[in-house]
Amino acid sequence: MSKPVYERISAPTWRGRRSQESMLFASIDRMLRNPQGVIAISGLLALVGLAIGAGVIAQYSPTSQSYPGAARFLAPSLDHPFGTDELRRDLFSRTLFGLRSSLMISISAVSFGATIGISAGFVAGYAGSWTERIMMRVVDSLLAFPGLLAAMAILTILGPGTRNVGIAIAFFNIPAFCRLSRAQMLSEKNKDYVFASHALGAGPIRIIFGHIARNALPPLLTQVSLAMNGAVLLSASLSFLGLGDRPPTPSLGGLLNSSKSNLRDAWWYAAFPGATLAFLLLCLNFMADAVNEAVDPFAGRRS
Repeated sequence: MSKPVYERISAPTWRGRRSQESMLFASIDRMLRNPQGVIAISGLLALVGLAIGAGVIAQYSPTSQSYPGAARFLAPSLDHPFGTDELRRDLFSRTLFGLRSSLMISISAVSFGATIGISAGFVAGYAGSWTERIMMRVVDSLLAFPGLLAAMAILTILGPGTRNVGIAIAFFNIPAFCRLSRAQMLSEKNKDYVFASHALGAGPIRIIFGHIARNALPPLLTQVSLAMNGAVLLSASLSFLGLGDRPPTPSLGGLLNSSKSNLRDAWWYAAFPGATLAFLLLCLNFMADAVNEAVDPFAGRRS
């Protein structure tokens, strides 16, 4: 007597889910064994913790100019670990809140851009024909503009501000995710498990996002890490040019811009915000390399 249909289908599905879980745990284990991964995770956790707890950790308001002992260009001390600026504001508080702003903009913008780009790329690669050609020509036209110039053009139209910086960064990330996800779709959509899903009556949405997306995930995770690095750098660049957070709201790029004319009087003005930004970028670079080697164990051997 043959087994019921649900029994014959559920066993492979369970084994497939178990295989995916073991691959996930193996990737996490490889990442934790990688020195770059340990440095990246530890550093990012520390920076995120400082950003989230900025309101508790910082002793002074980032915009306050009047508090006991306030003075211009105070050197680093126990009361002011990063010193003070030309307006008697505490640079430690301003750096922490600037770090929070950079992380919030980068995470939200990359998440939004990745969601739109990946979805569009999957749909274009799966649909093919004229739909794919039209969507890819639009993406190619967006890639023709350098990221910083495109972001500056968007901010010129929308005006400076935190929200508009996030929109510009998300817009900059859409084409890269779209092309990568389309390439993954083209390499996966003609495989046997896709034809099997068709035969079992699965619809396009379930096939794309329920089956193919899981197998196309590894290179997309690496791209997310790289995009975070680019988003932090682009956000700091726009703030440095005066197109980001509006004063007196602090930002890492804005602090570096303000310090230009005061380097002789206060070396710490640029040193501590710059070191924070550099350490954040270093951790994100290490994270991208660690994620790439974790999801693709042969990446390190090929390089």
